[in-house]
Amino acid sequence: MPRQPANASSALEFILLGLTENPEHETLLFVLFLLMYLVTAIGNLLILVAISSDPHLHTPMYFFLANLSLVDLCLATNTVPKMLDNLRAGSKAISYVACLTQMFFFHFFGIVDSVLIAVMAYDRYVAICHPLHYTTRMSPSLCGLLVGGPWFFSGLLSLTHILLMTRLVFCGSLELPHYFCDLTPMLRLACSDTSVNQAFVLFVAALVIASPFVCILASYAHILVAILKVPSAGGRRKAFSTCSSHLSVVALFYGTTIGVYLCPSSVRTAVKEKASAVMYTAVTPLLNPFIYSLRNRDMKGALKKLVYRKVTVMS
Repeated sequence: MPRQPANASSALEFILLGLTENPEHETLLFVLFLLMYLVTAIGNLLILVAISSDPHLHTPMYFFLANLSLVDLCLATNTVPKMLDNLRAGSKAISYVACLTQMFFFHFFGIVDSVLIAVMAYDRYVAICHPLHYTTRMSPSLCGLLVGGPWFFSGLLSLTHILLMTRLVFCGSLELPHYFCDLTPMLRLACSDTSVNQAFVLFVAALVIASPFVCILASYAHILVAILKVPSAGGRRKAFSTCSSHLSVVALFYGTTIGVYLCPSSVRTAVKEKASAVMYTAVTPLLNPFIYSLRNRDMKGALKKLVYRKVTVMS
C-alpha cells in the first residue's frame, strides 16, 4: 500500500537498499566489510597511539596525520557498522531521525577530511619551499587553528544541510538505493521543491571539495618547482618522498568525491554513487594507515617501538 505524503517527523522511516538486493551476496559482503572495518579501526588507532606516544612525532605533519586518522575512523564508523547490521539482521529500515543524524556526521567528517588533506598539502609546501621558516610559520597556535577551524566550519555547514532537509516532505516510495543516508539519494525522494537544497549542495561542494583541491594543486605546483631546483638527484628523491604518501591520499579521496558531488547529475547513477561512496567511506580510511606507515620511515619506527613495548609488557 503506497504511503501517504509525510512531513519530517520522527515516525517516518526510510529503507536502505544497501549495496546489493541479492540475498546470496549479503554474507560475502558482510564478511568483507567486517574485515575491512576491523583493519581500518586497528590501523587508524595504531597511528593515533604511535604518534601520541613518540615525542619524535610531535610535529605539525604528524599532528595533522593524527587528526586525519581520527576523522577517517569516525567516517568509517558512521556508515559501515549500520551497513553490517543491515546485512546481518535483514531489516534495512532506518528512522528519519537516525537517517538525518547519520547524514550530519557523514558530511561533518567528510568536510573535515577534505580540508585536512588540503592543510597537509600546505604543511608540505612550507616544509619544502620555506624550510628555514618552517618552525616559525607552522607554530602551535597556527596548527591548532588549521585543525580546529575545519571542525567548527564543518559543523556549521553540516547543520545547515540538516536544517534544509527538515523543510522537505517525503511521499511515495521511501527506499534509498544506498547503504547509508546520503544527501543526493534522499533529495530524489522528496515531493517538495529541493532547489534550495540542490543549490546549497553545489555551494558546499565548491567550497569544501573544489577549493581545497585547487589549493592542493597550487601547493604542489610550488613544491614541484622547488624540487626541480634541488641540485642532487638524491635530494630530489628525498623531497618527493615526503609528499608521495599525501599525494596517494589526495588521489584516493578527491578522485571519488569529485565524481559524486561535482559531476553533472545526468552522468551519475545509483551504482556509481555507491561505488564512489565505498571508496571514500571504507577503502580510503582502510588504506590511509598503510600508505602513511609503509612509506614513512618515522612512522614505521614508531609503530615498531609501540609493538615492541606491548610485547615486552605482555611477556
